[in-house]
Parts: sequence; C-alpha cells; structure tokens
Amino acid sequence: MTSRERVLKSLNHEEPDRVPLDLGASVLTGMHVSSIYKLRQTMKLDPPGAPVKVLDPYQMLGEVEMDLVDALGVDVVQAPAAATLFGYKREGWKPWKLFDGTPVLVPEGFNTEPETNGDVLMYPEGDRRAAPSGRMPAGGFYFDVIVRQPPLDEANLDPDDNTEEFTPISEADLAYFKNEVEGLYRETDKAVFAGFCFSSFGDIALVPASWLKNPKGIRDIEEWYISTVARRDYVYRVFEHQCEVALANLEKLLQALGNKVQVTLITGTDFGAQNSLFISKQSYGDLYKPFHKTINDWLHRNTSWKTFIHSCGSVVELIPDFIEAGFDILNPVQTAAAGMDPKGLKERFGEQIVFWGGGLDTQRTLPFGTPEEVKAEVRDRVEIFGRGGGFIFSAVHNIQAGIPIENLVAMFEAFRECR
Repeated sequence: MTSRERVLKSLNHEEPDRVPLDLGASVLTGMHVSSIYKLRQTMKLDPPGAPVKVLDPYQMLGEVEMDLVDALGVDVVQAPAAATLFGYKREGWKPWKLFDGTPVLVPEGFNTEPETNGDVLMYPEGDRRAAPSGRMPAGGFYFDVIVRQPPLDEANLDPDDNTEEFTPISEADLAYFKNEVEGLYRETDKAVFAGFCFSSFGDIALVPASWLKNPKGIRDIEEWYISTVARRDYVYRVFEHQCEVALANLEKLLQALGNKVQVTLITGTDFGAQNSLFISKQSYGDLYKPFHKTINDWLHRNTSWKTFIHSCGSVVELIPDFIEAGFDILNPVQTAAAGMDPKGLKERFGEQIVFWGGGLDTQRTLPFGTPEEVKAEVRDRVEIFGRGGGFIFSAVHNIQAGIPIENLVAMFEAFRECR
C-alpha cells in the first residue's frame, strides 16, 4: 500500500498492510526541535552542527523533513498554516541557539535577543513596539503565554471583543493552503493533514490570542474557565460567531483544496485532567457539543475529510459524546490518565472512533524508562490498538526536549519491527 492508502484504510476501521505512523503531521504530534536535532545526528542525516528549523515557536517544535519521514516510514505529512501562533510568517530563516546549545533556524519575526535576566520575550507579529505575548524563561525549552487582559468591566462585557480573531480567511491564505496541499498531495504518497484553528472552540492555547497586539475581552486563562460557568451566555455567543465564520471558511477551503486533504484538526480544547474530567458531561453537552456537531456534520456532508479532536487527560467519560458529535479521530489518547486503559478503550470504542496516539507514554516511559521498557510498551500498544485498524501510531502528545536518544531510537526501532 501507499502511505495514503494505508492511513485511509485504518481510518475506515480496516486493517492495513501495516500500522500507519505519524510524526509531525500536526502541532500535537510533533517533536521538540532539540530532540529532532539529536535524532537526525544519530541517524547521520546531517553533518554535525546542521541546524533544524523551528516550525512552531510556541512549543518549539522542529521540522520533520522528508528525509526523516522516509527514514522512519512516516505516513502522514502536515500542511502548516502560513503564520505562527505569534502572528509572524514562517519565512526569513535566521540562525539561533537554544539554551542547551542546539543550533536551530527561526523565522525572522522570532526575537533572538534575551532580556538582562536571560529570558527571551516574543512579540505579536514580531513587532517589538507591542507588548510581549510570550516568554521563554532563561534555561527553558518553550514559551509560556503572557496574559494581556485589561481589567474587566463586568457591566460592559461584549462578546464581540472575544471574536476579533475570527475573520473570513484571506485570499492570500487560501492560495497558500492550496499551494501547500496540492504540492504534498502530488509530490508524495502520504496522507495530508491540515489544521484550521478557527473551529477550536475555547482552546486555551488560543484564548490569550498571542498573535494579536491588543486583544480585548476575556483573555486570562483562569477567568476564561470561570466564564464557561459564570458567564455561559457570553461564551455561547462567542462560539456562535466563531462557528459561523468557521463554516464560511471551510466552504472556501473546500473549493480551494477539494478532497486532497485526508484529515483535519477540528479542535484542540482539553477537557480532561490527569485523574478526571475538569468539565461536567452536561457542560460539554450544552456548550461545546452543539458546535462540534455542526462543524462535523457539515464536513461529513460535503467532504471526505476525517475529523480530529485533540483532548488531553482522562476523557473516557466524554468519548461517547465525541462520537455522537461526529468526530472520527481521538488524540492524544493519554493512556497514563485515569480510566484510559488501552484495552478498555479499544474494546469499548475501537469500532466507533480512531485512536491517533497512545503509542507510547510521554509522561513516564519515554523520558524515564529504559530502552527495553520503551520497546515493550510500543509492542504492547501496537498489539492492542492496531488489531482491526482504527489506529495511527504516535506518541502521547508531542515528544519533548531532554529525551534520552537511546529511548527515541528504541521507540522507532520497536515500531518498525512490529508495525
């Protein structure tokens, strides 16, 4: 099978010739740039000191180039957005070094000048005249968002202030996506993954709007979560507007891309903590599910795209709702969270939703286990999730910095042997 055929077969709950592999097809299944650098050096894909591009400066995810895709047998490729979460384009590459000395290339909008205390601040659209929207602490590995919410005037809160980022997609962005998707579809045999953040209702990575110079409305993370209970009507009106814009943008994207996209990210909103949900089933059903179902229903009526929900933590109680809302795929399948036992998930839901992730625990096994423990867990997960299709192998969420290189190698070696 080609990679695209392999992925589609598994997405249709049929067992392909081998289990498909994803690394870097989304900002939720990638790898920290320092770990990519170590992996490329170990596999002798680059000469010593050759830099790796930072595609996502917010999480400091590195580019998974086609030589690495081919070397590992990756089956899915990403059609990235033109701009980063800080609002500047992925262009004008310049050299920089991480605090651990890893050589990288960053876009020209990336601020490479540290503060006197060693922190690195990031600015919306790369404009240092604006207030900074992100901070990498000295010695850190990625950016923390800086909340820039003005004092709230409770009597004059306006939902329109929280919708300024939801606008019609520009002709330039449509042309960009069309060029990216058509190139990947034509020049590779891989499945094409495209993510559009305008349908990610209440995604806390997006609420602070790190790409806007002067965000208005409720932008503080704690205040936003409080608002989903205390200001439910306000949040619902934000979602209504967001949904209208999302549907209009999807119509334009469909005209531009056709069915050259196989998978699309609908939402990255987290609903689970380590040991339980942090939202009630009723709140999910009242506030989020109607909009998820509207988006999924439109896509299933009009496209062949498979829809992808990312929600970390213990979300087992919400999986039936995700299925009813029309999601085809669940990620990251955080198997170390309460109730997220792989066998139980596969037995209960394996015929109804695709598990994209869950291939290796990134909280404990990958960073702290032995290579033998890594290999054993990979084999176990492929055996459980891979049976009958409905599984795309990926680690549980992004692979972070500081992973022992022998464990990274062990993960891919074990997968190649048992996939």
